[in-house]
Amino acid sequence: MHTSKSNTENSTKWIIVTGGVISGLGKGISAAAIGKLLSGNFKVVPIKCDGYLNIDPGTMNPFEHGEVFVLEDGGEVDMDFGHYERFLNINCKSGWNLTTGKIFDSIIKQERKGEFLGKTVQVIPHLTNEIKRQWMKIAKEEKADVMTIEIGGTVGDIENSWFVEAARQLKKDIGSDNVLYVHLSYVPFVKTAGQQKTKPAQRDVQLLRETGIVPDIMIGRSEVPLTKESKSKLALYCDVLEEAVISAPDVKTIYELPITFEEEGILRIISKKFNFTPKTNLEEWKKLIGNIKNHTKTINIALCGKYTGLTDAYASLIESLNHAGAHLSTKVNVELIETTDIEEGKVPIDQLLADKDAIIVPIGFGSRGAEGKISTVRYAREHNIPFLGLCFGLQIAVIEFARNVCGFKDANSTEIDPKTKDPVVMILPEQMKIIEKGGTMRLGAEKSILKRGTKTTQLYGNTTVYERHRHRYEVNPKYHKILEKHGMVISGSSRNGKLVEFIELPNLKFFAATQAHPEYKSRLETPSPLYYGLVKAAVEKKYGRA
Repeated sequence: MHTSKSNTENSTKWIIVTGGVISGLGKGISAAAIGKLLSGNFKVVPIKCDGYLNIDPGTMNPFEHGEVFVLEDGGEVDMDFGHYERFLNINCKSGWNLTTGKIFDSIIKQERKGEFLGKTVQVIPHLTNEIKRQWMKIAKEEKADVMTIEIGGTVGDIENSWFVEAARQLKKDIGSDNVLYVHLSYVPFVKTAGQQKTKPAQRDVQLLRETGIVPDIMIGRSEVPLTKESKSKLALYCDVLEEAVISAPDVKTIYELPITFEEEGILRIISKKFNFTPKTNLEEWKKLIGNIKNHTKTINIALCGKYTGLTDAYASLIESLNHAGAHLSTKVNVELIETTDIEEGKVPIDQLLADKDAIIVPIGFGSRGAEGKISTVRYAREHNIPFLGLCFGLQIAVIEFARNVCGFKDANSTEIDPKTKDPVVMILPEQMKIIEKGGTMRLGAEKSILKRGTKTTQLYGNTTVYERHRHRYEVNPKYHKILEKHGMVISGSSRNGKLVEFIELPNLKFFAATQAHPEYKSRLETPSPLYYGLVKAAVEKKYGRA
């Protein structure tokens, strides 16, 4: 296998990751873990193919699809890109997330331009050719050594069938030596029988083979490691080498998976197929995982939001806390608290928050649960509990401060109350005339200028930072000076000074908020400065030292 410097289209190697039986098994994490093992020697570029007709997940409710992950270029993409970036330590691009909506849109535009004149436009070959064209385009533009393609959903789904067919055709187009198929399947442990059952995976692979794809590697997802008997059965009935049946049991932290795969020999199988000498450098990675598993301290953080019914809605946020915890040998327990319950008085706020070491108010759209969040911020401020506000959380912190410190009792956001007398938060002027919802917010990396001498600048170690954004509303410039007069520090602003990017209350242990989403750039090796600051403050609150 060649290095990226001498890369040609024919030298790129392709790893296709499919899944079956049920969704949510961890195809994205598995693809990221494989990429991690290869990234020490090769340039790995990940692609995610999603079957839905949306152009991107930006307009989906988190309950529908989990977290929307935002990239440097402003792309709103599938949450698996968070795993890719965190494992591979790269910045992905929006074009690497291919949805059925994107592919259909491209084909229809070509058809309307007359590029298929005289032809009947069909799924095969036109749709599958377009999928492969986009794959090849990305590989060529990025000069990739290895392309990993994760096909969303499960084999047999109608909406991903064209992606599966394109993956089958790829082997014919570029040669079997350049393509490796990895299939992830579920191997349940039946407690009443006291054994693992391979039949669902056998049937699953049978369905995959009907599409024309025979897996080179099979990953068995199970609560416990695959037994030798299970591996032998899967090898026999799925026509896979026994050494190529890889166990993927439950782990304490997802960052263990590359190590598990390495121990299972997956890199050896891939290196045989693609003819290279396997090398990895996971020493620092293993050290940080050791800090997580062998932690010396434990803290409890309240995550107070409105999407608490689905943990995946806050995936990057929770991972960012784990990253900070790894560097402080601290286990971070996160309790999701529904702020609507606080708002409606179902549970006393003191009962929910009194024993917490830190409080986070995260992203959220709309008015539901907003008053509960405002009460949460007030509790954190008045009881000096380390607090971090994120995006909507910054806006909520400003509203709370304006009401209860500055004296504007009616202070609010026009998103929550369009008729408020004191709109301390309002929609961005350039957003007012926008009708389309998809991809029209303030998105992607934006430059912020930090104020010298602030906690924020101390944490970042710089006065210029770039963080990713996803919002339409901002702190109203008319209230900036009033907020500062009463003790709120605007610790970071946009390059023109008009937009509030960071705030803090310096007289408290830790009270900070940002309009951005620093969780999108946090990595295991390099945790987000704000998350690190919060976790460190929580540890100091509980233990007196970090």
